[in-house]
Amino acid sequence: MDEASDRDPKPRDYGGGDVLDRNLRQLTEHRRQRRMRTSRGDKIAEAISNFAGSMVFVYLHATFYGLWIAVNLGAIPGIQPWDPSMVVLAMIASVEAIFLSTFILIAQNRMAAAEDQRAELDLQISLLSEHEVTKLISMVSDIARKLEVATDFSEVEDMKKDVAPQPVLERIEEKRREVEDE
Repeated sequence: MDEASDRDPKPRDYGGGDVLDRNLRQLTEHRRQRRMRTSRGDKIAEAISNFAGSMVFVYLHATFYGLWIAVNLGAIPGIQPWDPSMVVLAMIASVEAIFLSTFILIAQNRMAAAEDQRAELDLQISLLSEHEVTKLISMVSDIARKLEVATDFSEVEDMKKDVAPQPVLERIEEKRREVEDE
């Protein structure tokens, strides 16, 4: 075995680990349950928003509006203009814009709610991880004391304390206000 392989630990194989598989199953099941709880109206709004955000939508609209304009400007012989002032076209475009913006806002609200859930989950996992790390630091510190390992315990004592989220949030908010006031 060469020296480089002794220093570099072998990376974990996440191809089929039990923990990874369990987590993926849980996430998939959670998404499935969330989709089942979605109302028919929200599903329709999401489908419309997805379609409105596609290139097919752009191509269809470019074709439709292009033909409408061309016909009503008299550029296509044999077809009588029906909206030479383009007022009807403007009305159709306005009404469509009202509905599309509503569908897009509905979809954005759903995405924001899902993002809020993910952020809450991330926060909870971070708080749990912080608590576990704090406990590990405490245990390792106790072991180091028992084995009389030379360590700067002054910093370790601070690290052994759980972080309370509320004072951290208040400090972040205070700093944000200071930056805004500058």
